[in-house]
Amino acid sequence: MSYLFLEYPPCSTCQKAKKWLIEHNIPFESRHIKEQNPSAEELAGWVAQSGLPLKRFFNTSGLVYKNLSLKDRLPAMSEAEQLALLGTDGMLVKRPLLIGENLVLVGFKPAEWEARLG
Repeated sequence: MSYLFLEYPPCSTCQKAKKWLIEHNIPFESRHIKEQNPSAEELAGWVAQSGLPLKRFFNTSGLVYKNLSLKDRLPAMSEAEQLALLGTDGMLVKRPLLIGENLVLVGFKPAEWEARLG
C-alpha cells in the first residue's frame, strides 16, 4: 500500500517524517501542501476518518493562523466554515499529513508513526 504524504518541503518536521518513511521502506507519494492545497472536501474526509477534532488539522503555530487571529475566531465558526477556510491555504494545515486507506496521521510523532505503521 502506498500513502499520500502532504508536506511543506522547507519544514524540518516534514523532512524528519520523510526521512523516517524512507528508512522504514514505506511507499508514499509526496504532495507539496502549499502548491497543491487540500480541498475542503478532502479535509472533511480525513477529519472524519481520523476521529480527531478538526482543530488538530490547523497549523496553530503558523504565521497565517496568527495573522488571521484564528485562536479567537475559530470557536465562533461552524465546522463547514473552518473546513472552507482550511481549504484556502495549505499553510493553515498542520503538517505533515500521512493518509492511507484506514489511516490519517497529523503531525510527526515518531512513536505514534511506529505504532501505527510498524
